[in-house]
Amino acid sequence: MSVGLHLDAPGLGVSIQDRGRSGHRRIGVPVSGALDPLFLAAANGLAGNPPDAAGLEVLLAGPLLRAVGGPIRVALAGAMAARHLDVAGAPRSVAAWSTVTLQPGERLQVGSPRGVGYLAVAGGILTPPVLGSRATYARAGLARLPALLPCAPFAGDPAEWAAPAPLVHPDGPIRALPGPQIDHFDADTLARFTGEPFRVTPERDRMGLRLDGPRLAHNARGADIVSDGVTPGTVQVPADGRAIVLLADCQTVGGYPKLAVAIRADLPRLAHLQPGEALRFRLVDAAEAAAARAQAARQLAEWLAALAPRGLAGSDSAALLAANLAGAAVRGDEDPIDPQAFDTSPTP
Repeated sequence: MSVGLHLDAPGLGVSIQDRGRSGHRRIGVPVSGALDPLFLAAANGLAGNPPDAAGLEVLLAGPLLRAVGGPIRVALAGAMAARHLDVAGAPRSVAAWSTVTLQPGERLQVGSPRGVGYLAVAGGILTPPVLGSRATYARAGLARLPALLPCAPFAGDPAEWAAPAPLVHPDGPIRALPGPQIDHFDADTLARFTGEPFRVTPERDRMGLRLDGPRLAHNARGADIVSDGVTPGTVQVPADGRAIVLLADCQTVGGYPKLAVAIRADLPRLAHLQPGEALRFRLVDAAEAAAARAQAARQLAEWLAALAPRGLAGSDSAALLAANLAGAAVRGDEDPIDPQAFDTSPTP
Protein backbone atom coordinates (compact mmCIF):
# COMPACT_ATOMS: atom_id res chain seq x y z
CA MET A 1 0.00 0.00 0.00
CA SER A 2 1.24 3.50 -0.82
CA VAL A 3 2.23 5.67 2.12
CA GLY A 4 0.52 9.03 2.28
CA LEU A 5 -1.96 11.39 3.83
CA HIS A 6 -5.52 10.92 2.64
CA LEU A 7 -7.64 14.06 2.49
CA ASP A 8 -10.79 12.93 4.29
CA ALA A 9 -11.88 16.59 4.03
CA PRO A 10 -9.93 19.09 1.91
CA GLY A 11 -10.53 22.25 3.97
CA LEU A 12 -10.67 25.71 2.38
CA GLY A 13 -7.81 27.60 0.81
CA VAL A 14 -5.52 24.56 1.08
CA SER A 15 -2.80 24.03 -1.52
CA ILE A 16 0.57 22.37 -1.98
CA GLN A 17 3.38 24.91 -2.00
CA ASP A 18 7.16 24.90 -2.15
CA ARG A 19 9.73 27.46 -3.30
CA GLY A 20 7.76 28.07 -6.48
CA ARG A 21 7.98 27.58 -10.21
CA SER A 22 10.95 29.64 -11.39
CA GLY A 23 12.09 30.16 -14.97
CA HIS A 24 8.73 30.13 -16.76
CA ARG A 25 7.47 33.71 -16.48
CA ARG A 26 8.50 34.32 -20.09
CA ILE A 27 5.64 32.00 -21.14
CA GLY A 28 3.19 33.55 -18.68
CA VAL A 29 3.49 31.04 -15.82
CA PRO A 30 3.57 32.70 -12.37
CA VAL A 31 6.13 31.68 -9.77
CA SER A 32 3.49 30.75 -7.16
CA GLY A 33 5.09 29.05 -4.12
CA ALA A 34 4.50 29.77 -0.44
CA LEU A 35 2.98 33.11 0.49
CA ASP A 36 5.22 33.00 3.56
CA PRO A 37 8.41 31.11 2.68
CA LEU A 38 9.87 31.71 6.15
CA PHE A 39 6.94 29.94 7.83
CA LEU A 40 7.19 27.11 5.30
CA ALA A 41 10.91 26.85 6.12
CA ALA A 42 10.01 26.77 9.82
CA ALA A 43 7.53 23.92 9.32
CA ASN A 44 10.10 22.05 7.25
CA GLY A 45 12.76 22.64 9.90
CA LEU A 46 10.52 21.06 12.52
CA ALA A 47 9.96 18.11 10.18
CA GLY A 48 13.69 17.72 9.42
CA ASN A 49 13.37 18.79 5.78
CA PRO A 50 15.15 21.29 3.54
CA PRO A 51 13.34 24.64 3.76
CA ASP A 52 11.68 24.49 0.35
CA ALA A 53 10.29 20.94 0.57
CA ALA A 54 6.66 20.84 -0.52
CA GLY A 55 4.10 21.23 2.25
CA LEU A 56 0.48 22.25 2.67
CA GLU A 57 -0.44 25.92 2.87
CA VAL A 58 -3.68 26.69 4.73
CA LEU A 59 -5.47 30.02 4.28
CA LEU A 60 -9.03 29.53 5.58
CA ALA A 61 -9.87 26.13 7.10
CA GLY A 62 -7.51 23.23 7.58
CA PRO A 63 -8.02 19.74 6.13
CA LEU A 64 -8.82 16.47 7.86
CA LEU A 65 -5.92 14.13 7.08
CA ARG A 66 -5.60 10.37 7.61
CA ALA A 67 -2.33 8.42 7.58
CA VAL A 68 -2.29 5.37 5.31
CA GLY A 69 0.37 2.79 4.61
CA GLY A 70 2.80 3.72 7.39
CA PRO A 71 3.68 6.24 10.14
CA ILE A 72 3.94 9.87 9.04
CA ARG A 73 5.57 12.77 10.91
CA VAL A 74 3.74 16.09 10.53
CA ALA A 75 4.84 19.58 11.64
CA LEU A 76 2.78 22.76 12.04
CA ALA A 77 3.94 26.36 11.66
CA GLY A 78 1.92 29.54 12.04
CA ALA A 79 -0.94 30.43 14.35
CA MET A 80 -2.63 27.11 13.57
CA ALA A 81 -3.22 24.21 15.96
CA ALA A 82 -4.71 20.76 15.30
CA ARG A 83 -6.40 17.75 16.88
CA HIS A 84 -4.85 14.28 16.70
CA LEU A 85 -7.52 11.54 16.52
CA ASP A 86 -6.41 7.98 17.25
CA VAL A 87 -7.99 5.03 15.47
CA ALA A 88 -10.79 4.99 18.05
CA GLY A 89 -11.43 8.70 17.49
CA ALA A 90 -10.07 9.85 20.86
CA PRO A 91 -8.70 13.39 20.42
CA ARG A 92 -5.68 15.18 21.80
CA SER A 93 -4.50 18.68 21.05
CA VAL A 94 -1.48 19.42 18.88
CA ALA A 95 0.00 22.85 19.47
CA ALA A 96 1.21 25.19 16.77
CA TRP A 97 4.95 25.13 16.10
CA SER A 98 5.29 21.45 16.98
CA THR A 99 5.25 17.95 15.46
CA VAL A 100 3.05 14.90 15.77
CA THR A 101 3.49 11.38 14.36
CA LEU A 102 0.42 9.71 12.86
CA GLN A 103 0.18 5.93 12.81
CA PRO A 104 -1.81 4.27 10.01
CA GLY A 105 -5.50 5.01 10.45
CA GLU A 106 -4.93 7.97 12.75
CA ARG A 107 -6.23 11.36 11.67
CA LEU A 108 -5.28 14.99 12.08
CA GLN A 109 -7.89 17.74 12.00
CA VAL A 110 -5.99 20.92 11.17
CA GLY A 111 -7.53 24.11 12.49
CA SER A 112 -8.07 27.48 10.84
CA PRO A 113 -4.96 29.69 10.86
CA ARG A 114 -4.66 33.28 11.90
CA GLY A 115 -3.26 34.53 8.61
CA VAL A 116 -1.54 31.69 6.80
CA GLY A 117 -0.30 28.39 8.24
CA TYR A 118 1.83 25.52 6.97
CA LEU A 119 1.88 21.77 7.46
CA ALA A 120 5.09 19.96 6.57
CA VAL A 121 5.65 16.21 6.35
CA ALA A 122 8.97 14.52 7.12
CA GLY A 123 10.43 13.78 3.70
CA GLY A 124 8.13 16.32 2.03
CA ILE A 125 4.94 15.87 0.05
CA LEU A 126 5.96 13.79 -2.97
CA THR A 127 3.42 14.70 -5.63
CA PRO A 128 4.82 14.78 -9.20
CA PRO A 129 6.53 18.10 -10.03
CA VAL A 130 4.99 20.20 -12.80
CA LEU A 131 7.44 22.51 -14.59
CA GLY A 132 9.96 21.88 -11.84
CA SER A 133 7.72 22.56 -8.85
CA ARG A 134 5.00 20.89 -6.81
CA ALA A 135 3.34 24.28 -6.12
CA THR A 136 -0.38 24.44 -6.80
CA TYR A 137 -1.44 27.17 -9.24
CA ALA A 138 -5.20 26.76 -9.17
CA ARG A 139 -6.07 29.19 -11.99
CA ALA A 140 -4.25 27.03 -14.53
CA GLY A 141 -4.90 23.71 -12.81
CA LEU A 142 -1.20 23.11 -12.15
CA ALA A 143 -0.29 20.59 -9.42
CA ARG A 144 -3.81 20.25 -8.11
CA LEU A 145 -4.40 18.88 -4.63
CA PRO A 146 -4.97 15.11 -4.94
CA ALA A 147 -7.07 12.94 -2.61
CA LEU A 148 -3.92 11.12 -1.47
CA LEU A 149 -0.74 13.07 -0.76
CA PRO A 150 2.19 10.67 -1.26
CA CYS A 151 4.74 10.82 1.55
CA ALA A 152 7.72 8.89 2.86
CA PRO A 153 7.17 6.61 5.87
CA PHE A 154 8.70 8.06 9.03
CA ALA A 155 11.36 5.90 10.65
CA GLY A 156 13.35 8.47 12.62
CA ASP A 157 13.63 9.39 16.29
CA PRO A 158 10.16 8.98 17.84
CA ALA A 159 10.63 12.06 20.05
CA GLU A 160 8.35 14.91 19.01
CA TRP A 161 9.81 18.34 18.41
CA ALA A 162 8.57 21.79 19.37
CA ALA A 163 9.79 25.35 19.00
CA PRO A 164 10.51 27.24 22.23
CA ALA A 165 8.71 30.27 20.74
CA PRO A 166 6.84 31.16 17.54
CA LEU A 167 8.69 32.66 14.61
CA VAL A 168 7.48 36.27 14.53
CA HIS A 169 7.68 38.75 11.67
CA PRO A 170 8.72 42.32 12.49
CA ASP A 171 6.03 44.95 12.77
CA GLY A 172 5.97 48.52 11.51
CA PRO A 173 5.28 49.83 8.00
CA ILE A 174 5.63 47.59 4.97
CA ARG A 175 8.94 48.63 3.44
CA ALA A 176 8.90 49.15 -0.31
CA LEU A 177 11.24 50.18 -3.10
CA PRO A 178 10.15 52.93 -5.51
CA GLY A 179 8.35 51.44 -8.51
CA PRO A 180 9.31 51.90 -12.16
CA GLN A 181 6.34 54.21 -12.79
CA ILE A 182 6.66 56.33 -9.66
CA ASP A 183 6.90 59.31 -12.02
CA HIS A 184 3.15 58.84 -12.74
CA PHE A 185 2.43 60.27 -9.26
CA ASP A 186 3.09 63.73 -7.83
CA ALA A 187 4.55 64.63 -4.44
CA ASP A 188 1.14 64.94 -2.74
CA THR A 189 0.17 61.41 -3.80
CA LEU A 190 3.51 60.00 -2.58
CA ALA A 191 2.98 61.77 0.74
CA ARG A 192 -0.44 60.10 1.09
CA PHE A 193 1.02 56.71 0.16
CA THR A 194 3.62 56.84 2.94
CA GLY A 195 1.77 59.04 5.42
CA GLU A 196 -1.74 57.61 5.66
CA PRO A 197 -2.99 54.13 6.62
CA PHE A 198 -4.61 51.64 4.26
CA ARG A 199 -6.98 48.81 5.13
CA VAL A 200 -7.22 45.35 3.61
CA THR A 201 -10.49 44.70 1.79
CA PRO A 202 -12.22 41.31 1.41
CA GLU A 203 -10.93 41.31 -2.20
CA ARG A 204 -7.87 39.20 -1.44
CA ASP A 205 -6.49 35.83 -2.52
CA ARG A 206 -3.16 34.30 -3.47
CA MET A 207 -2.97 36.59 -6.50
CA GLY A 208 -3.11 39.81 -4.50
CA LEU A 209 -5.06 42.08 -2.22
CA ARG A 210 -6.90 45.34 -2.82
CA LEU A 211 -6.54 48.16 -0.30
CA ASP A 212 -8.93 50.83 0.89
CA GLY A 213 -7.57 54.16 2.02
CA PRO A 214 -6.30 57.33 0.40
CA ARG A 215 -6.98 57.53 -3.32
CA LEU A 216 -3.67 57.66 -5.14
CA ALA A 217 -4.23 60.10 -7.98
CA HIS A 218 -2.13 59.91 -11.12
CA ASN A 219 -0.50 62.96 -12.60
CA ALA A 220 -0.69 64.01 -16.26
CA ARG A 221 1.12 60.83 -17.32
CA GLY A 222 -2.12 59.00 -16.57
CA ALA A 223 -3.21 55.57 -15.34
CA ASP A 224 -2.36 53.52 -18.44
CA ILE A 225 1.00 52.17 -19.53
CA VAL A 226 2.19 49.66 -22.07
CA SER A 227 1.96 46.35 -20.21
CA ASP A 228 5.27 45.29 -18.73
CA GLY A 229 6.56 42.88 -16.10
CA VAL A 230 5.20 42.66 -12.57
CA THR A 231 6.41 40.62 -9.61
CA PRO A 232 5.04 39.64 -6.19
CA GLY A 233 5.08 42.73 -4.01
CA THR A 234 4.22 45.14 -6.83
CA VAL A 235 1.88 47.97 -5.77
CA GLN A 236 -0.27 48.73 -8.82
CA VAL A 237 -2.56 51.75 -8.98
CA PRO A 238 -5.42 51.54 -11.51
CA ALA A 239 -7.46 54.53 -12.65
CA ASP A 240 -9.72 54.49 -9.56
CA GLY A 241 -6.69 55.18 -7.33
CA ARG A 242 -7.22 52.10 -5.12
CA ALA A 243 -3.93 50.31 -4.62
CA ILE A 244 -3.53 46.60 -5.39
CA VAL A 245 -0.61 44.65 -3.91
CA LEU A 246 0.33 41.54 -5.90
CA LEU A 247 1.21 38.27 -4.18
CA ALA A 248 2.68 34.88 -5.12
CA ASP A 249 0.14 33.86 -7.80
CA CYS A 250 0.24 37.24 -9.56
CA GLN A 251 0.24 37.56 -13.33
CA THR A 252 3.51 38.14 -15.13
CA VAL A 253 2.65 41.47 -16.84
CA GLY A 254 0.31 44.35 -16.11
CA GLY A 255 -0.83 47.66 -17.56
CA TYR A 256 -1.29 49.74 -14.40
CA PRO A 257 1.45 52.10 -13.14
CA LYS A 258 3.59 50.52 -10.44
CA LEU A 259 4.12 53.00 -7.63
CA ALA A 260 6.25 50.73 -5.40
CA VAL A 261 7.34 47.14 -4.77
CA ALA A 262 7.23 45.62 -1.27
CA ILE A 263 10.65 44.30 -0.29
CA ARG A 264 11.25 40.53 -0.03
CA ALA A 265 11.64 40.63 3.77
CA ASP A 266 8.20 42.20 4.31
CA LEU A 267 6.26 40.46 1.54
CA PRO A 268 5.27 37.48 3.78
CA ARG A 269 3.61 39.86 6.25
CA LEU A 270 1.00 40.81 3.66
CA ALA A 271 -0.28 37.23 3.51
CA HIS A 272 -1.21 37.34 7.21
CA LEU A 273 -3.29 40.51 7.01
CA GLN A 274 -7.04 40.06 7.45
CA PRO A 275 -9.86 42.15 5.94
CA GLY A 276 -10.20 45.36 7.91
CA GLU A 277 -6.66 45.35 9.25
CA ALA A 278 -4.56 48.45 8.72
CA LEU A 279 -1.11 48.79 7.20
CA ARG A 280 1.25 51.56 6.22
CA PHE A 281 4.06 51.81 3.69
CA ARG A 282 7.55 53.27 3.92
CA LEU A 283 9.82 53.80 0.93
CA VAL A 284 13.38 52.50 1.36
CA ASP A 285 16.46 52.09 -0.81
CA ALA A 286 18.15 48.92 -2.04
CA ALA A 287 20.69 48.92 0.79
CA GLU A 288 17.97 48.87 3.46
CA ALA A 289 16.09 46.17 1.55
CA ALA A 290 19.23 44.01 1.45
CA ALA A 291 19.87 44.56 5.16
CA ALA A 292 16.29 43.55 5.99
CA ARG A 293 16.66 40.40 3.93
CA ALA A 294 19.88 39.50 5.77
CA GLN A 295 18.18 40.10 9.12
CA ALA A 296 15.32 37.79 8.12
CA ALA A 297 17.90 35.13 7.24
CA ARG A 298 19.59 35.49 10.61
CA GLN A 299 16.28 35.36 12.47
CA LEU A 300 15.23 32.16 10.74
CA ALA A 301 18.64 30.53 11.30
CA GLU A 302 18.54 31.36 15.02
CA TRP A 303 15.00 30.04 15.33
CA LEU A 304 15.90 26.79 13.59
CA ALA A 305 18.97 26.38 15.79
CA ALA A 306 16.79 26.57 18.91
CA LEU A 307 14.55 23.65 17.94
CA ALA A 308 14.78 20.62 20.20
CA PRO A 309 12.88 17.45 21.06
CA ARG A 310 10.25 18.06 23.71
CA GLY A 311 11.71 17.80 27.19
CA LEU A 312 15.36 17.90 26.11
CA ALA A 313 16.12 21.60 25.82
CA GLY A 314 18.40 22.73 28.61
CA SER A 315 18.49 19.31 30.30
CA ASP A 316 20.45 16.83 28.17
CA SER A 317 23.52 18.21 26.41
CA ALA A 318 24.35 14.92 24.70
CA ALA A 319 20.87 14.71 23.18
CA LEU A 320 21.04 18.34 22.11
CA LEU A 321 24.35 17.75 20.35
CA ALA A 322 22.96 14.67 18.64
CA ALA A 323 20.02 16.75 17.36
CA ASN A 324 22.39 18.81 15.11
CA LEU A 325 20.83 22.09 16.24
CA ALA A 326 23.67 24.11 14.71
CA GLY A 327 23.08 22.68 11.24
CA ALA A 328 21.17 25.79 10.16
CA ALA A 329 23.86 28.32 11.07
CA VAL A 330 24.64 30.76 8.24
CA ARG A 331 26.40 34.05 7.62
CA GLY A 332 23.09 35.93 7.55
CA ASP A 333 23.27 37.45 4.09
CA GLU A 334 21.87 34.49 2.15
CA ASP A 335 18.48 34.25 0.46
CA PRO A 336 15.98 33.40 3.27
CA ILE A 337 14.60 30.55 1.19
CA ASP A 338 17.89 29.27 -0.18
CA PRO A 339 17.93 25.54 0.57
CA GLN A 340 21.70 25.62 0.94
CA ALA A 341 21.38 28.28 3.62
CA PHE A 342 18.81 26.52 5.77
CA ASP A 343 19.17 22.82 5.08
CA THR A 344 18.28 21.09 8.35
CA SER A 345 18.76 17.57 7.05
CA PRO A 346 21.34 15.46 8.91
CA THR A 347 24.95 16.14 8.02
CA PRO A 348 26.58 13.18 6.21
